[in-house]
Amino acid sequence: MASKIVPLISSGVAGPLGVLHLPRLWCKVLLDAKGLLPEGHDACGKGFDQMVLDGLGLDREATLKFLRERFPTYVQFEEWVLAQKGGRLDRAAVERLNASIQGYNHGDATRADILSHAGRKDDGAVKDAVRLNALEDWHDFHAGIK
Repeated sequence: MASKIVPLISSGVAGPLGVLHLPRLWCKVLLDAKGLLPEGHDACGKGFDQMVLDGLGLDREATLKFLRERFPTYVQFEEWVLAQKGGRLDRAAVERLNASIQGYNHGDATRADILSHAGRKDDGAVKDAVRLNALEDWHDFHAGIK
């Protein structure tokens, strides 16, 4: 059986459509569909995943069904997203979504837990959820291959 795969695509990464976190959402759902997503990683959670779905006006169940049943490449997924939106995205909505992702900070307790888990002192330098989540993923990745 294949090992579990920690998704290393950051929420701060965008594909050609320019939507932050969309590549990570695609990656997590595909890993989960194959039983490869590690325990503790949501395939499609209520945080950034739902923010992207809401920000793009995508139906959650239809999106998950497409990803799980069609198992598309990333380019095919973006094409599907565009098709759901009549061939074009509202650039202002994408900018608002991206800003909300970039500007989201975890609460103090969550930040402290993530930094402690990753073995980093909480000196106040890392507050945003994008970098905190990446630190957690990198730590989990390392622990999984050690």
